[in-house]
Order: sequence, then C-alpha cells, then structure tokens
Amino acid sequence: MGRRGRGALALGLLAAVGTAALLPVDAWFGAFAGWVRDAGPAGAALYALVYVVAALLFLPGSVFTMVAGSVYGPAWGLALVSPVSVIAATLSFLLGRTVARHAVEARLRGNPRFEAIDRAVGRDGLRVVLLLRLSPVLPYSLLNYGLGITRVRLRDYVVASSVGMVPGTFLFVYLGSVVRDTASLVGGERPSAGVLGQVLVLAGLVATAAAVALVARATRAALAQALESPPEG
Repeated sequence: MGRRGRGALALGLLAAVGTAALLPVDAWFGAFAGWVRDAGPAGAALYALVYVVAALLFLPGSVFTMVAGSVYGPAWGLALVSPVSVIAATLSFLLGRTVARHAVEARLRGNPRFEAIDRAVGRDGLRVVLLLRLSPVLPYSLLNYGLGITRVRLRDYVVASSVGMVPGTFLFVYLGSVVRDTASLVGGERPSAGVLGQVLVLAGLVATAAAVALVARATRAALAQALESPPEG
C-alpha cells in the first residue's frame, strides 16, 4: 500500500472511531444498532436494505459495517456484511454501466488515477479489480460506479470483489464489536468478557488491522505495476 493507501486506511479507521467517539453513540450508532437488534430475524434483512441504499448514496460504508459487528459480533457480522457489500457493489456497478454512466463519466473524466485503472482493467480485469479491493486507490462507492464504465466483465468484478473486500470488511466488523463493548463501559455497564476479555479483544483488533495492512502492502507493487503500465498501441 502506498502512502496515500495507508493514509486512506488510517483515515477510515479514524473516521469510524471518531463517529463513535464524537457523535452520541446512543443517538446515532447505538440507535441504528438497537433498531436492527430489536427487529429480530427481520433485522438482518432491514440492515441489508439500509446498507445497500447507503452504498448507492455514497454514505460511509465503514460505519454500517461496524453496526453489524456491534449487533452480531465479528463472525456473524462478517457473514452478513460480505454478501450484502458485494450486492451493493454490484448494483452500483450495473448502474454505472447503464443509467448512471453519463454522470459517472463526467465525475471521473480527466482523473489520471482512474484513467490508469481503466487501462489496467482492460488488460486483466479480474486481477486488477482484486488488487483494487485489497489496496483501494478510490473510495468504495466511487470505485463501484467507476468500474461500471470500464471493460471488466461482470463475472470477474463480482468474483474479485467477493474475495478482495473480505479483509477490510472483517476489520470494521471487528472494530464494531469493540465499539459496542466500549460503549457499554462508557454507559457504566460491565462487559461480560471482563477486563482480560477486553484486552484480548483489543489485541485481536490490533492484530486484524496489522494483517489487513500487510495484505494491502503485499499488493502494492503489483497494483502499482498494473496501473503504471503504458497504454497499449
């Protein structure tokens, strides 16, 4: 991951943590999480709908991913968010390829980074989309729409997105579970895991963040090479 990529990851984490720290947890993050939790089995469907709409409207997916971690925990949260995020990404992709194509082209016209992505995707769509998901150079929603106007095949886009978004998704799901426990502490409640359990949870979060950073770093050279290759012809 390049300097900008590392900066984007750090900013994403800071924004997610800042959301829970600066905004009233019980009035926003906690309210939505409580709404999903109180809905019972239908909560997952309601969550999925809100997540997809949020992604289409360019709202920060990291916050909604954290909600899943807060409500369902890391494992079940990942099991829910992974397919939902791929569905949202695919819908954005299809809109970018059809009815929103003109608007997306106008938004990205003249963007040298996207022009490099367009060239690279034309040569090796599956591999480049996978690298972009592991080490993103554009925001999630913008990348979803933008890839819709490239020549990547829908099948390659879905497969690469399904695999490449897992590390980042798990990081924010895990962070959501940590924020849930932190909110309990702030509210005067005693977490069921105890102090040792909290330490282990935080250690797991650090390890997960480190692993995601290492994965992104491992893709940096390959992505840079793919995006810096000169145009064909």
